[in-house]
This record gives sequence, structure tokens and C-alpha cells, in this order.
Amino acid sequence: MIRMTDEHLNDLLKKMYANSMEAIFFIDEKGSVVAMNPAAENILDIDVIERMQSGVDDSFCQACKGYTDEKDQISCSKCYLDYPKGDFSSFQVYLKTRGEGVVPYAASYHTIDEERGIRVLMLLDLTKQQKTQEMLQRSNLLKYVIKAQEDERKRISRELHDSVAQELLSSLVDLRVVKYMEVGEDVLKKLQQTEVSLTRLLDDIRHLSVELRPASLDDLGLEAAFRSHFKWIEKNYGLLVDFSAELSAARYGSEIETVVYRVCQEAVLNALKYAGTDEVHVRLCEEDGVLQLTVKDDGTGFNMNENEAKGTGLGLYGMRERAELVGGQFMLYSAIGGGTKVELRIPCSEENERERETDTR
Repeated sequence: MIRMTDEHLNDLLKKMYANSMEAIFFIDEKGSVVAMNPAAENILDIDVIERMQSGVDDSFCQACKGYTDEKDQISCSKCYLDYPKGDFSSFQVYLKTRGEGVVPYAASYHTIDEERGIRVLMLLDLTKQQKTQEMLQRSNLLKYVIKAQEDERKRISRELHDSVAQELLSSLVDLRVVKYMEVGEDVLKKLQQTEVSLTRLLDDIRHLSVELRPASLDDLGLEAAFRSHFKWIEKNYGLLVDFSAELSAARYGSEIETVVYRVCQEAVLNALKYAGTDEVHVRLCEEDGVLQLTVKDDGTGFNMNENEAKGTGLGLYGMRERAELVGGQFMLYSAIGGGTKVELRIPCSEENERERETDTR
């Protein structure tokens, strides 16, 4: 253990007082500020400091906007300056600061000189911590909302496929049986029209079921879901999707698979609606533990510097947000006449390891 002299200790304490990022106020028994370090001076407006130094108002109550206690979120009803013997070892106080508005601080308030009634108030800016906490809460909430949305999509998709579609198919079979019975020409014609309508409705329901949540994504994985989706795109819209997959694992985490599928689905839909092309190239691969998706077209492209994108713009925002939720990167490249390329990269090695451990158990 290194022993130091009182002189050395005093020197270190003076340096801490002068250079500390924490604001330090020394307050007497009357609640007047008798000294403050540079960090404290940087917090308060100049006019507040001048009033304190002139003796007009020697406390910083003019800057204080209350503090948290066990009863109220922001309260001055029992100020720590008036209750020096209370437990104020750790609490939160709000100050109107110089150029930053009202800022939350983690505060501690202690008596350091009982004889002269000198107390010290130390403040640490909590703005960064609160923003980090808010971002974490927002991220967790968004994950929960997206998961709930996907679960509901899955439920409705299964219900449409297993119940509604099966009932329609059964009715269609019964209708076809009636056609072979002895009925009049008018009735037969009506039966044929109804059969066509029911067949079209059955196709629409099956399509809606797949769009909500393809069963192949949950049962077979990304590659199978993509191939099925692209065949449907080509059949119904005439858009050729040149798809290639180079995956080192058959399955990935459910959250990752959902993000990759939704981003690709949105990117291909955007190309279909806005690119003015009849072919899109999609590549899905895993390299160095990173799952990579590329969706590229040679269509009209757009100016990325313009604030207004075609459509609502919510699709691009949603793709980027989904990617960030799984620790991925979403990149968009486009130029007028130069086509558009969407890239998604998601670290997946740790996720795959957890999935394998789960399967083993």
C-alpha cells in the first residue's frame, strides 16, 4: 500500500475539485453556496452566478427544478437543503442549465463539516445514461411489438390456411358434385359461375395466408421460403427473380430469419412497384459468420439526396429498423438510371450456436 503525505493528498483533492466532471457545490447551514468548482460554474447561467456572488440570492434555487423522492417524480416539498439529516446519499435532481435546458443529475448530499454546518452537493449529468436507457427501452418495446405482430400474422395465416381455405375447398368440391346431377341449364350455368368465383376466392385466401406469414419460413427456413415466394411473384406479376443461395447452415434464429425475409420481401416489392424492370437479382449467403442479403435491380433508380422518396418511405425506415434490432446493418445504394441495391448484413454465428444448443437439449 502506497502512503502519501497530507500535502500530497491535499494536492490531489484540489486537482480533483478543479478537474472533476462532477459539479461540486459547498453549502453552508443556511443553504447558501459558499464555493463551487469549474464544472458547477459551467452548469449555471451567468446571471445566476452573478446574483449568488452579489448576495441577492446566494443559493441556486433559482436554477433548481425539483428532485425525485419516494412520493413525487419531481418535488420541492421536502428540499434536501432544509433536511440535512435526511437520507440524501443518492437521489435525482433537475437543474435549469446554461444552454441545455432542464437537465437530470444524479446527486449526493453530505455533511462534511459538522461544526460549521458545511455540506457538499455533488452532481453528475445523467443525460447520456437516460438517452441510453430510453433507446434500450424503445428497442425492447419495438422487438416486443414486432414479435407480437409476427405471432399474430402466423396465427391468422394458419387460421386462413387450415380453416377458411379448407372450408372453401370442401364447398367447392360439393359444388362440383352438384354439377353432375340432373339440373337445368340455367342452374348449371349459375353453378359454373359460382365455382369460378369460389376458386378465385380460394386462391386469394391462400395468397393472403402466405403473405401474412409463409408456413415454409417456419417449417423449412429462408431458402425454401424465398424460392416459394419468388415463384409466386413471377407467376402473378411477371417479375423474374434471379435467386442464388450459399448458406452454411440450414436454419438460423427465428428472429434473424424473420428480419431477412421481411427486408427481402419489401425490397423486391419496391423493385416491382418503382424500378420499371422485369428482373431482380437476389443473393443470400453466409460469409465469416455474417448472413448477407443482396437485392439488386437495374431499373430507373432514384436520387438518394432527395428528402422525398417514392411511396410513403416507411418501407425503407422499417427495413433499417428491423436490421438494427438484430444487430445488423442495412445499406441502400441507388442513382437515377443506375438501378438500386439493398444490402443487409447480420452477425449470425453466436445465434446459430445458441440454436444448436437449444436443439441438443
